[in-house]
Amino acid sequence: MRYSLCDGSTETRGRTSPDDRAVDLAQRGLRDPRPGTAAGAAAPAAPAAAVKAPRGYTPALAGANFGIYLALLTPVLVSMAFKIQHISPTPEAATASLGLIMGVGALFAMIANPLVGRLSDRTTSRFGMRRPWIVGGVLVGFLSFTLIGLAADVWVVFLGWCLVQASMNGVLAAVNATVPEQVPVTSRGKVSGIVGLTTPLGILGGSFLVNFLADDLARFVVPAAVALVLVLLFAFALKDRVLAEKPADRYTAKQFFGSFVFNPVKHPDFGWTWLTKFLVMFGYAGVATFLPLYLTEKFQLGEQEAITTILICNLASMAAMAISGPIGGILSDRIGKRRPFVAVAGVVMVVGLVVLAFAPSIGVVILGQAIIGFGAGSFMSVDLALATQVLPNPDDTAKDLGVLNIANALPQSIAPAIAPAIIAAGAGTAIGGYAVFYLVGAAVALAGAVLVYRIKGVE
Repeated sequence: MRYSLCDGSTETRGRTSPDDRAVDLAQRGLRDPRPGTAAGAAAPAAPAAAVKAPRGYTPALAGANFGIYLALLTPVLVSMAFKIQHISPTPEAATASLGLIMGVGALFAMIANPLVGRLSDRTTSRFGMRRPWIVGGVLVGFLSFTLIGLAADVWVVFLGWCLVQASMNGVLAAVNATVPEQVPVTSRGKVSGIVGLTTPLGILGGSFLVNFLADDLARFVVPAAVALVLVLLFAFALKDRVLAEKPADRYTAKQFFGSFVFNPVKHPDFGWTWLTKFLVMFGYAGVATFLPLYLTEKFQLGEQEAITTILICNLASMAAMAISGPIGGILSDRIGKRRPFVAVAGVVMVVGLVVLAFAPSIGVVILGQAIIGFGAGSFMSVDLALATQVLPNPDDTAKDLGVLNIANALPQSIAPAIAPAIIAAGAGTAIGGYAVFYLVGAAVALAGAVLVYRIKGVE
């Protein structure tokens, strides 16, 4: 398969020599699956100066991820819960509507991520493989955020959030698919550590902005506008590949459904990576979504008090992530190991969830959030680097990363969907419904931390 780059140079895949293919696989952190190679043997190392990320790529990538997470996580953290409260007749109706909207919206994210990844792998636009999806997706996302802000009915918010999740997760798939194409495997821990830091920065930025935005429209539109600008800057600066030859096969329904599945028997490391990510993210998924309701119900805080408390929680979480994220990524590169960092990070998150579940005061809630943030920072930074080293096929990078991203999106659908039932069931216990919900999340995340050692191809 032949590609051209924005600078006019070309790259050919599918007709390379065995040594060139081995180097290509090594640069992506993959093992050579061809007959005749030793089972489990790594491909030969690429020359030290063979690949280097383009100048300005990493900060532009970080900026785009920051914008996306700012726009997506501000509603998850604060805006959506209060928006639903404002247009719902009762607190019980608000909890149920919030769970439904977040749950179904995450399903759209789950579908869009691998689908856009697959389509961008096959895109032959003269503007590049990834750029059309990045630009188109962020424009649709901005309009959808505006629709939510203006909505006066729950069903309109529901529709808008589904559009937001589909469009912005498509952007995320296309943006992060450029990492294996632009960054050598020996530097991906550092780059993913920097990108991982954009999540807490997005959380902090959203929490900070909401304190100064009094109405629902501004709470949705302002973060979306920041995302629009930063993503467009990344798209126009990207030295995107242009697919010079159309794929010989047509994109069929079978390939569409294949965008959401993989063979865990044929690619066990990929399967265990997916399951580990799913379980850890399940424990993490419900924390932010229901924190506003947790604070207003358990500690009887008013809306503005809850917003201020969430800001403080996110400051503590971000500070912890700022320490653990880059350190985890850099140390995993230097030591050459990924699994220990992922496992320890998962256990730390479990501890934080337990602390949050039994918090007797706001101060302990903040402590629990800081502990969760410390674990999440290391997990998110190293997890992307690990994922790029277990991809089955270098020609389907975006599709395979999209499949892995289902493990991020699916817990965000399942956890909010089942949360109202768990919270209601736990309401009659001594510790309360939200405590039971957080303990269930802790148990699931612990299973993910343990299962990371089933991945054998990456240390």
